[in-house]
Amino acid sequence: MTNERETFGSRLGFILVSAGCAVGLGNVWKFPYMCGQYGGAAFILIYLIFLLLLGFPIMLAEFSVGRASRRSCAASFKVLEPKGALTHHFGTFGMIGNYVLMMFYTMVAGWLLYYCFRSARGDFTSMPLNPDQINTMFSDMTSSWQTMTLWTVIVIVLSFGICLLGVRDGVEKISKVMMVLLFLLIAVLAVNSVLLKGAGEGLRFYLVPDFVKMKEAGIGRVVFGAMSQAFFTLSVGIGSLAIFGSYMDKERSIPGESAAIVFLDTFVAIMAGFIIIPACFAFHVDSTAGPRLIFITLPTIFNAMKGGRIWGTLFFLFMSFAALSTVIAVFENIVSFGMDLYGWSRKKAVIFNMILIPFLSLPCILGFNVLSFIQPLGAGTGIMDLEDFIVSNNLLPVGSLVYLLFCTAKRGWGWDNFIKEANTGKGLKLVHGMRFYMTYVLPLLVAGIYLKGYWDFFYDFPVIIRIVTMAIALGMVVFAVWLVASGKRDSDQSL
Repeated sequence: MTNERETFGSRLGFILVSAGCAVGLGNVWKFPYMCGQYGGAAFILIYLIFLLLLGFPIMLAEFSVGRASRRSCAASFKVLEPKGALTHHFGTFGMIGNYVLMMFYTMVAGWLLYYCFRSARGDFTSMPLNPDQINTMFSDMTSSWQTMTLWTVIVIVLSFGICLLGVRDGVEKISKVMMVLLFLLIAVLAVNSVLLKGAGEGLRFYLVPDFVKMKEAGIGRVVFGAMSQAFFTLSVGIGSLAIFGSYMDKERSIPGESAAIVFLDTFVAIMAGFIIIPACFAFHVDSTAGPRLIFITLPTIFNAMKGGRIWGTLFFLFMSFAALSTVIAVFENIVSFGMDLYGWSRKKAVIFNMILIPFLSLPCILGFNVLSFIQPLGAGTGIMDLEDFIVSNNLLPVGSLVYLLFCTAKRGWGWDNFIKEANTGKGLKLVHGMRFYMTYVLPLLVAGIYLKGYWDFFYDFPVIIRIVTMAIALGMVVFAVWLVASGKRDSDQSL
């Protein structure tokens, strides 16, 4: 392997493409309904605190590994690790994480494109519809594997086609346009929702902290929910951001660029709340509806709204852009695996994966119909739930722990190398005073979130299953520490 690598054409390109990877359904789907469930503004305040304490430092670590190595996660640890270390084996887990993520995320992106098409066609406004009828429409979509396969393949071909054009001419150029349009759409939609008759109560709920409501929801649940959302919203842990660090030049410092990305990610999440929460209150719709909010509750609102066909189409177009920006970013990471590991040309890597991923996505698609009898995580779950569990509840937190330990531990890449890389260039700098927090406190927080997530997920299962799954989770934490501790730099004898 050589150190030759494409770079972004502009600083704005890097920021918008990286923000596009971070901005996804976690921002525009999960964040608003979590606000609805956990007390509105009080939840947002706690979320912002944890975003700075958790998400931002881990993003610094991932970007720094990517830029220093000039490689994807498939090869980045191998370039930087001490002699004899085993951290590079995590590259395999990172690759698996990206593939598993796309096995269900491409399908959900296909749902959004399909809803955008149906909304533009007037299906949600051509006749009076109630939530039960719209629920039936959603069930009709998921029960048809042909429909879901078609729209999933459209997403895959479109996104890989953009990756085929290269980093500057494809991923950067298209993502810049898509993200600018996303910001314009979200601003227009937010203004429309805020001006709706009866939206004032929703605005008060969203902007004025009500700690009484937070207490009713359960303070522990709210705090952990905010912590988890802040942790997962930036898509850190499986190298999805590190790849763009590998395309980044040395002119700007990583903390400064990361701060801009975190700001844009947070802006989109909060603005999505301005779209959804006031509209729910204006039309007396339950804002705590959970994941069904996007596909069932909101079409009901658009059906009742003046000009609903236009607003509904714009909303699902905005949602499609948010999903596609993430798909394109992760696909670029996947393409880079073949290029970094096997020396493939970009064209060969794109064609190989364009054929492979539709087949990998089929189990998730069929899990809603033909294979609906497969319920791997208990009654009411499906193949998609298992795939999401593998990524969100395992590879993201464990991967984040590996990146943190690798960048701070003496037997990894080490704090001195990490902070030197992070602070190279003009802009915001990471202070050395963060060393203790990032070396000792933050890994414990990440491990705690991971273990608590496991405990909550399997809480209603039989005791023996809870014991076994917690043992597996603890084993994964030990595995992450062992990977980094296996290295030896100079005469250092401690992690």
